Amino acid sequence: MQKLRVLVVDDSASVRETLTRILESDPSIEVMGTASDPFVAAKRIQDEIPDVITLDVEMPRMDGITFLRKIMQQRPIPVVMCSSLTEEGSETLMQALEAGAVDVILKPRVDIPKFLEDSKIRICDVVKAAGHARLKNVPRTRNAEERRGAQKKLTADAMLPPPKGAAMARTTERIICIGASTGGTESLRVVLEDLPPDCPGVVIVQHMPEKFTEAFARRLNGLCAVEVKEARDGDTVLRGQVLIAPGNKHTLLQRSGARYYVQVKDGPLVTRHRPSVDVLFRSAARYAGANAVGIIMTGMGDDGARGLSEMKEAGATTIAQDEASCVVFGMPKEAIARGAADKIMPLQSLAGEIVRIGRQ
Repeated sequence: MQKLRVLVVDDSASVRETLTRILESDPSIEVMGTASDPFVAAKRIQDEIPDVITLDVEMPRMDGITFLRKIMQQRPIPVVMCSSLTEEGSETLMQALEAGAVDVILKPRVDIPKFLEDSKIRICDVVKAAGHARLKNVPRTRNAEERRGAQKKLTADAMLPPPKGAAMARTTERIICIGASTGGTESLRVVLEDLPPDCPGVVIVQHMPEKFTEAFARRLNGLCAVEVKEARDGDTVLRGQVLIAPGNKHTLLQRSGARYYVQVKDGPLVTRHRPSVDVLFRSAARYAGANAVGIIMTGMGDDGARGLSEMKEAGATTIAQDEASCVVFGMPKEAIARGAADKIMPLQSLAGEIVRIGRQ
């Protein structure tokens, strides 16, 4: 099996060393080289084109965003942006996603073992997902095969038990639950920009690091007719409002009488993620049943597939994004294979379907 070849670009020698060690701990990844700045990286790319580039934001001689734009204009290669955990950095990374970056990762912190272990899982998964991403004008000669790590992959059982009993009858407002990962930031923008101010309440899990979800929500709020905000524990799910699950926290749907609200809480990685789509979808199956709509969108892996199946069994309407419009057709593919999706739809049709269902 050919390995996924990665070029690590960062001005810090310690970060280059740590990222190399983390990436090569995965048997399906090979670090083909490192570069201290974009000029060194450009020379390496002339000699050998990598499958994926991890790119620092702030570097000498040329910043990462400028280099990213040059790559996308001249010869698009899947790029994963790497940044420290700062509010200013998260705003900059929103620009990177707009410029064509596939995803974002946090620089690993070797001083906190738990942080390093969790970030190791995300870094390897994000880079492998980027290797499967569809970019315009990129001749793909091969795909690196996804390999599972040795760490046990927890299910939503780690956060709440499976739904029991008969499906809940349709008695209250419709609730829209959406799960996405690689490619989801721009795909979600396409959907949310087309939603009217009176659409049903929406709760979203997008796999992103903490702080970046808040910047992501602010960016969408400035573009959309609906109100978009990062979810806070106890927030009510309201018509015309979209709640984005905060990074590094699980978000669950809860119900009190006719009121739906979200619970934001700590917990282990579930299906290798925190927040996890499976956790959100299972909570929707338990507490909303037939009042819920589950939509699974672009992303690598299988997070959300089991949860969408549980939503369908509970009477919810379930939708999967189609292969042609996905950046990575992993999560929807797994859900479809389970028979969890009532409908398979292109990205451009999802907003219209949400509106149609909300008016029933």
